[in-house]
Amino acid sequence: MIETLGFFATSWLDPGLLFLTAFGTLAGIYVGAIPGLSVTMATSILISFTFKWDVNEALALIAGVYVGGVYGGARTAILLNIPGAPSAIATAIDGYPLAKKGLAGEAIGLSTVMSVMGGLIGVLALALAAPVIADFAIQFTSRDYMLLGIIGILLVGTLSGESFAKGAFAGALGVMIGMIGLDPMTAEARFTYGSINLMGGIPFVVAMIGFFGMAEAFVQLEHVAKAPIKQKISRIVPSWSDVRKYLGQGLKSSGLGTVIGALPGTGGDIAALLAYDQAKRSTKKPEVPFGQGAKEGLIAPETANNAAVGGAFVPMLTLGIPGDAVTAIIIGALFIHGLKPGPLLLTDTPHLFWFIVGNLTLANLFLLVFGLTGVRIFTKVVECPRAILLPLIVVLSAVGAYAIQNNPIHITWALGFGVIGYFLKKYGFQVGPIILGVILGPMIDANYRRAMIGARQDIGQFLYDLISHPISCVLTVALLFMLASQVPFVKRRARRRRERL
Repeated sequence: MIETLGFFATSWLDPGLLFLTAFGTLAGIYVGAIPGLSVTMATSILISFTFKWDVNEALALIAGVYVGGVYGGARTAILLNIPGAPSAIATAIDGYPLAKKGLAGEAIGLSTVMSVMGGLIGVLALALAAPVIADFAIQFTSRDYMLLGIIGILLVGTLSGESFAKGAFAGALGVMIGMIGLDPMTAEARFTYGSINLMGGIPFVVAMIGFFGMAEAFVQLEHVAKAPIKQKISRIVPSWSDVRKYLGQGLKSSGLGTVIGALPGTGGDIAALLAYDQAKRSTKKPEVPFGQGAKEGLIAPETANNAAVGGAFVPMLTLGIPGDAVTAIIIGALFIHGLKPGPLLLTDTPHLFWFIVGNLTLANLFLLVFGLTGVRIFTKVVECPRAILLPLIVVLSAVGAYAIQNNPIHITWALGFGVIGYFLKKYGFQVGPIILGVILGPMIDANYRRAMIGARQDIGQFLYDLISHPISCVLTVALLFMLASQVPFVKRRARRRRERL
């Protein structure tokens, strides 16, 4: 026990490791807040700089950037309605309306505290239940991941106001955009129309910058003369009554985020989406309707995506299977340092496991400190006159789109997506489902085809597999229930039932 505590506290007692964790967390917050600069990109760049470092030093810096980056996307989501990362898409739905009401400081403070709580719960799950969660995650097959992706796409109906049809259309449009490029299995061109520039597909970050950054700038041009709202930043640290009031919701979302994060290849994006939907369905009487500044809608995705960080390390350390893109890169870093993630890692190098647990804990504590500082300066962004702010957003969006692959054509795509997003917003469509479709579409496609190969191209066998295996059956029932809940008659009955409560 004493030896374990020693491994756990390694990063806490070494000044060099302490500094690297703190610096990584601070840098991650601001990297995550800038659209186009993803945590995955930052982590991959770090490996090229740290491959000659000691493994503890490399992991301390990378873990700090990971934890800070997952949280950082919430800041621009709240202040500008531009998610710095896909996992912050759901955060923007209620975070941005709070900023428009002048409550940006309070929204950032509450999201910070709840993010840290979710992160610590995820780390606790990693420390206590890693083998159990990993055993559950390894049972998921291709058809289960396909079903999970479809559920994620259909959840857009609940994120798109009252019209499920508009949400489904937006999600389908995103899936189509995600299909552009060469088929990963046959290398045949799909939706490229002979263009070489489309052969490699469209990076989802470009689509995100266009549909969120550019489109929002175009929408705000209609209100360029409107005086900016002064943000109330007298209270950044949330009151204990607020924390206690939303503690239950935070705990539920943290548990959900941890489990989803432990499923290989999912990560905080899906966790945040599912947590938002769960909060919207389970909250009987929110003080403010969801989509108009409900604090439950802010807390749920933020606790879930940070809890997913600890969950993502579970399959990586115990099975050698990455929980998301960042842990896939961390696996590469471990191999570079002569370590092999998998079942033997915990027995051969237990000190490494407990060092990672301690380092993630420390990074979340630094997140609390850095997340509650600099908010007053950051909130000045939304108080800037629109005539100055909007051109700046367009320029930064163009730079972010170009920086992904140093490809000028990405700027054109971002601009085109911005124009499309502008008209979609004008006619009542939400752009969030489009980005989710771009991200989840390829996953659904690949896993559907693997499932069909497993069924020997027999559609009858494929459908039988959906109901004959326990996990597949549960997900299939959940999918059917979700579709049934969107039938107008069922929705009217559910609304009347809620009104009677």
